[in-house]
Amino acid sequence: MAPYSREKTAAVLAQLSTQYPDADTELKYRNAFELLVATVLSAQSTDQRVNMVTPALFAQYPDARALAAAEPAAIEPLVLQTGFFRQKARALVGMSRALVERFDGEVPASMDALVSLPGVGRKTANVVLGHALGVPGLPVDRHVLRVANRIGIAGSDDPDKVEQQLCAALDPAQWTRASDTLILHGRRICRPQPLCDRCAVRDHCRYYRQVRRSTAAPVRPSRRTARAASAGGRGVRLKPVRPAKRR
Repeated sequence: MAPYSREKTAAVLAQLSTQYPDADTELKYRNAFELLVATVLSAQSTDQRVNMVTPALFAQYPDARALAAAEPAAIEPLVLQTGFFRQKARALVGMSRALVERFDGEVPASMDALVSLPGVGRKTANVVLGHALGVPGLPVDRHVLRVANRIGIAGSDDPDKVEQQLCAALDPAQWTRASDTLILHGRRICRPQPLCDRCAVRDHCRYYRQVRRSTAAPVRPSRRTARAASAGGRGVRLKPVRPAKRR
């Protein structure tokens, strides 16, 4: 199904943003490198769990040069709690080495440059661009994908297409805030089992209208029940209830 028009999408997101006036990433960071590392660690994990491990990680490895000099085996115990710790440790070391070799240890403010780094995809790049580097970006994670499609402001299961649809409906200055709003809504209200009664945009939500329509649909009686009702119950033979056999 095609998404809502540009005007309606912008209006729906503006209304939803009133429910999250301070929407922002929940990852804790002090600079672009820390946010890049934290976002890589957040894959298949939670922001809260990532925030638990990054202080110790950054105390030992405060920048790309320090992390590039480490071996993955030294990083693994520090990121163990985020899951997939071996793959993440290798990605962080490889990413840091690429930053040192190609970008003098600095995080580049370019989508093409960021996605060329080991372990960095469009979602991670958009998070860093939009929050730490002042470059418009609209990260699409599983929450944005679910919420945008449910409401009707997107119409695809492909994160790249959803990013394109939402970006086309909004001014670039709104991209990052829109993503943060949808992510928080997906975590707190529009969960896999949604809390529709708490949603600020449920009257504009295609999913809610479908659910409301299905729950309000009357139960159609069977043909036999309808005939009995029209006959006033006459001529309908009811089977006697047999007593249960004793055992």
